[in-house]
Amino acid sequence: MSQPGPEASAEERRQARKPIPKPVPAYLPTAGSPLTVDKPAYEAIQRADRVLLEEFTIPIRSGQAWEVPQGCVVRITTPEGPQVGDLNLWNRHNPRERFWASRTRQLHASHVSTHDRLWSCLPYMRPLATILHDGLAWYGEDEHGGRVHDLLGTRCDPYVNAVLAGAEASYDFHCHSNLVRAVAPFGLAEADVHDVLNIFQVTGLDDRGRYFMNPSPAQRGDALEFLAEQDLLMALSTCPGGDLSAWGFGSDSEQEMIKCCRPLHVQVYKLKDEELLEKVGWKPAKVSPYKGMHGVFSPMGESSQRK
Repeated sequence: MSQPGPEASAEERRQARKPIPKPVPAYLPTAGSPLTVDKPAYEAIQRADRVLLEEFTIPIRSGQAWEVPQGCVVRITTPEGPQVGDLNLWNRHNPRERFWASRTRQLHASHVSTHDRLWSCLPYMRPLATILHDGLAWYGEDEHGGRVHDLLGTRCDPYVNAVLAGAEASYDFHCHSNLVRAVAPFGLAEADVHDVLNIFQVTGLDDRGRYFMNPSPAQRGDALEFLAEQDLLMALSTCPGGDLSAWGFGSDSEQEMIKCCRPLHVQVYKLKDEELLEKVGWKPAKVSPYKGMHGVFSPMGESSQRK
C-alpha cells in the first residue's frame, strides 16, 4: 500500500503511519566504554575514609562558587528539608571547558543518578565529575513520568520572567542571577553561566511533550555526591522556587513560595588514603582525541604544511 502524499490530511497520514519498533537508546554503555564506569572502583572511592577540606551552607535564594581539586569528593545535602539547586561546573584552569547538559542528557539520560557522568563541552568532551552517591535514587519514575536530578530544563532567569510577566515584574535572585554573582569573584562573567543540572528537582514531559515540575521528594539530610574528575570550579544556586511545591512569581505566589525555600549544604573532602585513586586504577580524564580539523587540512595553503 502506498503512503499518502503531503497533500493528504493529517488524519490520513496518521492512520497510514507504519508501526515503529521500540527504539534503542542512541548511546548505550558497553564494557570498556567511557560511558561505563568501573563500579567497584567508584564504590571503593565512595566508601573510603575522607578528610574535610571545606564546608559551607548556601542560604535561601543565594549562590556560591567554590574550587574542587581533582580526585576530591563533593557532597551536597538538604540540611533542613527539600530544596532544589541549580549546579554549574567548569574546568578551574580553563572556564571555556564547562558542563554540557544536553550532551550529558544524550549520553546518559534526561535525569542522572549514581555512576552517571557530567560531560564537558566541545572541543574537550570529557567527564568533569561522576556521581558517586544519590540519596534519591529510590524515587525512580513517578506516576506522571517525573524523575529526579533534571537535565531537561535549565535555570530560572530574570529575562524570561520579564518577558512572561512583564517588565515591571523585576526580580534579581533567580538562579541565573545567583550564579552570576557567585562566579564573579573568580573572574567569570554572565556569559560563563550555562545550562544547569537541577539537583533534587523532579521534572518530566507530559503527553504533549510539555515540561512540568513536581515538588522535590528530598528529606532532611538527603545527599548527592560527586567525584571531581579534574580540577573544578563549581557554583550552586538555592532556587527561589524552594522545593517547587508552590512555584510561581507574583505578589500572592511569592508569599507562598518563600515559605518552601531552604538552604543547601556543601562539603568538599579529600580521600584520607591519598594513594587510593591509583590503587583502584582511576586516571584523570583526557580530552577528546579528535584533531579539530573539520575537513580543513590546509587552510593557509601548502606553505603552511612545510613549517
